[in-house]
Amino acid sequence: MRNSTRGEVDPFIVMDVMERARAAEAAGRHIIHMEVGQPGTAAPAAARDALTRVMQDDSLGYTVALGLPALRARIAKLYGDWYNVDLDPARVVVTPGSSGAFLLAFSALFDAGDRIAIGAPGYPSYRQIMRAMNLTPVEIETKAENRLQLVPDDLKGVDMQGVMVASPANPSGTMLDQPALGALIEAAQEKGASFLSDEIYHGIQYEQPAVTALQISDDVCVINSFSKYFSMTGWRVGWMVLPEQNVRQVERLAQNMFICAPHASQVAALAALDGGAELEANMEVYRANRALMLEGLPRAGFDRIAPPDGAFYVYADVSHLTEDSRAFAAEILEQAGVAVTPGLDFDPARGAGTLRFSYARATADIEEGLARLEQFMRARGHIA
Repeated sequence: MRNSTRGEVDPFIVMDVMERARAAEAAGRHIIHMEVGQPGTAAPAAARDALTRVMQDDSLGYTVALGLPALRARIAKLYGDWYNVDLDPARVVVTPGSSGAFLLAFSALFDAGDRIAIGAPGYPSYRQIMRAMNLTPVEIETKAENRLQLVPDDLKGVDMQGVMVASPANPSGTMLDQPALGALIEAAQEKGASFLSDEIYHGIQYEQPAVTALQISDDVCVINSFSKYFSMTGWRVGWMVLPEQNVRQVERLAQNMFICAPHASQVAALAALDGGAELEANMEVYRANRALMLEGLPRAGFDRIAPPDGAFYVYADVSHLTEDSRAFAAEILEQAGVAVTPGLDFDPARGAGTLRFSYARATADIEEGLARLEQFMRARGHIA
């Protein structure tokens, strides 16, 4: 059969790195994983226990397309607890991960050919999903002085029907404060463009709390997930918050695209929202790992970095070390046994000179990984 042109998207390079790391492990090597943005911890015990109980006497059939009412209400309560935002649960849609939310948002808010501004570096699946849906990603190179985030001046003269931002961002970990986020929302709305805020890393922040777009405007689409802070990547459950007038449109699409998010995952997610002590213990690990990375990476010769405000990544400029980050990452994996992500995933134009290091795993792994990186860089003559 023929392939569609819509399906001609680039691979997600980090997944290729994961596969090479898996193959090395299958061959008996011990690999330190700094490539994937996945917590090393399991879902909260309360989530696993809740599902165990429900499985005894519930068939776990379809839920309604918008999600379990109790889960939608509890997500709305989260916005009051975290941000002091009074959110109507009717505006919450439970989705099959944030990826399902992207599909629903792009389908509901845009028509084929519409142009959506995104910053580079940024999460690669934004542009690939857009292309698969006959949308046009307008990638704007962000500047180091703006901490690799879009600013209103970047949007001047841009023909667009939407703007999408992430704070904390992947791969940089940088955040937008309330004035900066507000200025971007205003700039988008002045152009009549829809504003989408990817808040999947909220909860994982260090010096300052993250700001939700809902603190600034109700006329936005906010996307979040249980994958990162709640440590539930493989459960595939997330959510979106929409203006009231967009909910029915998304509901119809969800009914046809997905029927519903996985019922079992929704049960677990509801319980995970009350896993505070365990989740805070995870945050202590991230804080410790972040400190290790900010000390250990420069010692290993990766000194062109900026402290991340949130998430669990360090994005490093390695243009003085290589002109091919993919080959450099492959060499690090082969010689040091450390899997890292080439920046080409996040920035096709400048990513040949960058690497992303994830510190989401156990602290012992981070310590070992940094020691291996230092040994590798010393053997290459980059450090004394």
